[in-house]
Amino acid sequence: MSHYEERLEKDLENIRFEVSDLARRVKEAAKNAIHALLTGNQGLASATILGDGPINRKTREIDTLCHRFIAVHLPSAGHLRLMSSVIRINLALERIGDYAVTISRELQRINTAPDKRLAQGIELLADEVQLMLSQAVNSFDEENAELARATIAMSTQVDHTVAGLYEELLDEQAQWSLLERFAVFSVYHRLERIADQAKNLCEQTIFTVSGEGKAR
Repeated sequence: MSHYEERLEKDLENIRFEVSDLARRVKEAAKNAIHALLTGNQGLASATILGDGPINRKTREIDTLCHRFIAVHLPSAGHLRLMSSVIRINLALERIGDYAVTISRELQRINTAPDKRLAQGIELLADEVQLMLSQAVNSFDEENAELARATIAMSTQVDHTVAGLYEELLDEQAQWSLLERFAVFSVYHRLERIADQAKNLCEQTIFTVSGEGKAR
């Protein structure tokens, strides 16, 4: 392997490492935001909000690394696809971090853990979404297009769960305040968006591995 090839591989390895580290931070932020909400842990919610700063800095660093890689190496088709995907994945992960912040802020707004029935709905949806996100990240790390496709298919179940939870939230017989209903609605919506971003991540993995673009 030539010196140039060694440098190229080292730069690629570094970019993949940084993306994996960002994904780990984002998954932890989402997990902590949900746990804080379900337990009424204001300290954890505040820590999750403050932790978004380092996540945002990391996304900017990765963006710089990708553009520098393109400028230095003038990559061929395969590596160029990877850089294009990483830039989009980077953006998706940043948005998931933002959704974790929003979920944490909802706890600050209602100032208490949600009603048991609402908490069960949040936990159900969060489990489905977190599994989808974890598999999406794994599919990219492993360059596994089949896992990415299987993860995309999970979005149908998430959609069914969300629809049922939205309908339940409109139950006029439930003794929930309007503030609590709006807060939980916001949490459901953010979890749904995390699933959408996980799907985007999978689509970028498929594009990187096979060159297959997003289905229209």
